[in-house]
Amino acid sequence: MKTIDPKNTSTSLFHSYMLAAVAPRPIALASTIDKDGQVNLSPFSFFNAFSSNPPILIFSPARRVRDNSTKHTLENVKEHPEVVINVVTYDLVQQTSLSSTEYARGVNEFIKAGLSEAASSLVKPPRVAESPVAFECKVREVIALGSEGGAGNLIVCEVLMIHVSETVLDENGKIDPLKLNLVGRMGADFYTKAFGEALFEVEKPLTKLGIGIDALPTHIKHSRTLTGNELAQLANVEAMPTASQLEKVDLPTTNLRGEALASFYLSQNNVLAAWKVLINNL
Repeated sequence: MKTIDPKNTSTSLFHSYMLAAVAPRPIALASTIDKDGQVNLSPFSFFNAFSSNPPILIFSPARRVRDNSTKHTLENVKEHPEVVINVVTYDLVQQTSLSSTEYARGVNEFIKAGLSEAASSLVKPPRVAESPVAFECKVREVIALGSEGGAGNLIVCEVLMIHVSETVLDENGKIDPLKLNLVGRMGADFYTKAFGEALFEVEKPLTKLGIGIDALPTHIKHSRTLTGNELAQLANVEAMPTASQLEKVDLPTTNLRGEALASFYLSQNNVLAAWKVLINNL
């Protein structure tokens, strides 16, 4: 493997490696105002959620590598400690990118990017009307991580209110990722879609104690066909399936056989069918 020491690598090069590997990253489209009430809008992919009680979001405007200057967003939250974090969907990605242009201070990126301001309820910065989810926040703290180019500044935001468009809710009133159509930031100029065929489900092992890969039958555990992912799916059961459980599982006719068939069922999240195939192969 290639080994990279940040102390012996230029900041820009190390930055490229880090952002390409730590991905996809959610995007905070942050709207702020300065002390005179001038609006600014800018996206940040050094962003995530860190607490639900209290509800905390953190994003980080880094100092520019080329000249060590700071971004208007950082300057604004120091002058007026409020921000609205708007989510970025596929329909907004090009306008979001355009809003990252380094316009002069005082230029309203809402106008430049063709986005609409919507009045917030509890804070002064406006929401992005086109974004289906917006978090109104007060800035609790700004933590400088360094003073050189590339250093981040953690803006710790407490969520005061969330606005959610009903168009992205499911029948239970929860956000449906298949309707939300978020995008994520990759390295270089790449983004990723967080919807459609890119989505898949992984059953959380929170309500049961999986037997673990070490407890799988030897012929399964040492399979040359099944992957680590597939073994983990099989091992996320509380006990080996019983004969009566497996007897109820129907296996449709297919040309696949043995472990290849088990792999197919696992790709469909049909774990019991995969177990039946593998036990029948004993």
